[in-house]
Amino acid sequence: MLSISAMPKYESYRSTSIVWISELPQSWRVEKGKWLFVRAERPVQSNDEIVTCFRDGTVTLRKNRRTEGFTNALKEHGYQGIRKGDLVIHAMDAFAGAIGVSDSDGKSTPVYAACIPRQENEVNPEFYAYFLRDMALSGFITSLAKGIRERSTDFRFNDFADLELPVPSLCEQDRIAKFLDQKNTQIDEAIAIKEQQIALLKERKQIIIQRAVTQGLDPNVPMNDSGVDWIGEIPAHWEVRPLKSILNFISYGFTNPMPTEDEGPYMLTSNDIGDGFIKYASARRTSHSAFKSKISGKSRPQKGDVLVTKDGTLGRTALVNREGSICISQSVALLRSNGRVVVEFLEMLLRSFNYQEKMVLDAGGTTIKHIYISRLAKMKIALPSLREQSDILDELNCQIEAIDGSCDLVSQQTEKLKEYKTTLINSAVTGKIKITPEMVEA
Repeated sequence: MLSISAMPKYESYRSTSIVWISELPQSWRVEKGKWLFVRAERPVQSNDEIVTCFRDGTVTLRKNRRTEGFTNALKEHGYQGIRKGDLVIHAMDAFAGAIGVSDSDGKSTPVYAACIPRQENEVNPEFYAYFLRDMALSGFITSLAKGIRERSTDFRFNDFADLELPVPSLCEQDRIAKFLDQKNTQIDEAIAIKEQQIALLKERKQIIIQRAVTQGLDPNVPMNDSGVDWIGEIPAHWEVRPLKSILNFISYGFTNPMPTEDEGPYMLTSNDIGDGFIKYASARRTSHSAFKSKISGKSRPQKGDVLVTKDGTLGRTALVNREGSICISQSVALLRSNGRVVVEFLEMLLRSFNYQEKMVLDAGGTTIKHIYISRLAKMKIALPSLREQSDILDELNCQIEAIDGSCDLVSQQTEKLKEYKTTLINSAVTGKIKITPEMVEA
């Protein structure tokens, strides 16, 4: 990618009255939004389908993206017509980037503002979609907050109409919009490749874990049928036993209401358990007095305990790797070793494909599935000796460290691409760089 600092600049700049832009190219003028756009208030046509404005700036028929997760109105009060090419602003989600140009004809709720140029051959809606989204993602729209909704504000057409906006020539607007379309496509493709690389690395990591904890390290060791269909063959010297036989106890967390405090013992729910880690930073806290009076010992994890999510996303596992006051809710199961298993090995074993699938298949419930403690305790596991468990862990940790390092490197590259994209858009729509005809592909 070409460095933004190396891109052409305009010959001269001038200071501007726009609050969040210190200067603009000398040739650009400034106008309020109401002199550039008007709000289109069209009747709905009989064949119009629902148009949705998404936070990534896509404005399209709902059926083109997804149909789940929406609240459908029983009566379409105030619905309006949307037409292809409209600049659409989602009043309640504009702060998060829900601004774009519609690629379809359809209809929408009145919370959307469909904006059309006041005069022909004056403005390019695609340019102003980029400009407004840059405003949103930089936090400027949130700074205009007048409402009471946390982290957001209504940003309606009247707010847009009163904003001062930069106005390059229409030729420049067209060129900037086309340039950004092309570059964003290239950057998004590069990001998608990076994300695919991360997914493949994570898949490889899972395969390595699966092979090591279910077959050991020696590919030439004699294998026997485990006698358990879903486990399959295991090294001949390994044994199969129920999970409860290697535990002091297996339990789940508190069911009674607990007060929430800014500081104090952690209250972990299934949402706080990741794949192999605990999200302490986002976990709620409770008071020390409630922790002592309301929480039994079997709901208080200790360092070395294994946690398993029994509600929500089923079967995620993590090892408690710190001392301190922690309690778990009923959505989390606690497994405490009796010394017959290395706890790190147990956590990786439960994180492997076969055991993850088994926990989900054994889950009960009708509409919402749960892992039952009684079933989990009876689940069969294939176990090597303590010495072999430690050897497997040593080898796994070396391989996992290398894979995690590669994932971190690719993740950093992905973040740099996203930062480059954001900076490129801002630089183009505010005139920090000059987009020349040579920079736009034919």
